[in-house]
Amino acid sequence: MYFENETVLQFGEGGFLRAFADYFLHEMNELGTYSGKAVVIQPIEKGRADELNAQNCSYHLLIRGMENGEKVNNCIKINSISRAINPYTYYNAYIELAENPNLRIIISNTTEAGIEFLGVEKPDDKPPKSFPAKLTAFLYRRFTLGLPGFLVLPCELIDENSSLLREYVLKYASLWNLGDKFKRWVCKENTFCNTLVDRITPGFPKDDENLAALLESCSSDTLLNTTEPFYLWVIEGNHEDEFPLVKSGLNVIWVDDVRPYKKRKVRILNGAHTSLVPGALLYGLETVGECMKDTTQREYLEYCVTKEILPVIGEEGGNREFADAVFERFENPFIRHRLQSIALNSISKFSVRVLPTMKEYREKFGHSPKGLCFALASLIAFYKKGTPDDSPELIEIIKNSSFREILSNDRIFGEDLSVFADDAEQHYRTIMEKPKSQWYSFIEEQT
Repeated sequence: MYFENETVLQFGEGGFLRAFADYFLHEMNELGTYSGKAVVIQPIEKGRADELNAQNCSYHLLIRGMENGEKVNNCIKINSISRAINPYTYYNAYIELAENPNLRIIISNTTEAGIEFLGVEKPDDKPPKSFPAKLTAFLYRRFTLGLPGFLVLPCELIDENSSLLREYVLKYASLWNLGDKFKRWVCKENTFCNTLVDRITPGFPKDDENLAALLESCSSDTLLNTTEPFYLWVIEGNHEDEFPLVKSGLNVIWVDDVRPYKKRKVRILNGAHTSLVPGALLYGLETVGECMKDTTQREYLEYCVTKEILPVIGEEGGNREFADAVFERFENPFIRHRLQSIALNSISKFSVRVLPTMKEYREKFGHSPKGLCFALASLIAFYKKGTPDDSPELIEIIKNSSFREILSNDRIFGEDLSVFADDAEQHYRTIMEKPKSQWYSFIEEQT
């Protein structure tokens, strides 16, 4: 069964897509520049599909922060999702969506760890475990029906996100012996666009001092979501004819090459978040706002960005201005962005957001970056004695390995990081053995 007004297939029901793609759909529908809703697929076994359906897939979005020097504090009721499907309990409902000829766009955000090739799934799994495998099964059903392909817009923060997604779909096609015709159809009838997304979205405002009043004004909305005014979506190609984002006045850029935009955003904004969070959590702080008010954490973050990240990627092309804006966004007085929520899947995030800068810094300057080595040390310390939110297998490996064993185990970070061991281990021992007042003393020594 399908609904004719469902034009977007969305993998992911978390706070980010509900403040990003679903917000865009809502705005376009309100303007009359687009007509269609998203049918949301819960990509992992535990999710919020039932919660969405219980609210008829409507929820409130709080947009709060500073914009052009003015305070913004708006609340919008979003009505751009038609329904949510949990394929772990309703697999047939999921796969039958392929029959809808009006379904034309696929959007996903399954975190950096979501686009993966496991290679253990079978074509008759209901559902296959990984997101690419689920997508392969869906695309194959579409192919057998003789219907056209899709515009695929993954929002995961990894390099070449759509290229990698397509590669894994083709690998599953080979693994499952789905045939060369299907693989040609995947490549020729579907357009995979690399993208960059940017919007800080803390999610449910559970720490807001006015939460009771907010909930009363929003009909006790358990899916109440918060985000900042700023957003940006950079997409390779130009498909305004089918998805008129720019025409709708949204801050979307169609480009030939997304890489310069992605490098700036991932290295500076996401790199700053990921470098900050583990140490700050162990330090006893709970939110990004608290970190920006804490002199030590603020100095550490400025040190990482200005002394290590910017010297690697360069200050030209708006990088310095972007970095300055990032600090302003982190200081948003309306948003309590919890460090624990940012810490989800921190190992894979570190590998994408911080490790490339560390390697380039060492290659460029001949020694390791002290601040980012501290981030690596605090990350491992956090997995050892903090509250990591990651795969149980990965957490168990880290807890039962020595510091140097962790760095040399290429299963953890995807490569051997022993080259950073000497500098990072000094920080690690300080974190594990000394009072927190001494953890960041290296900043003064370096400056």
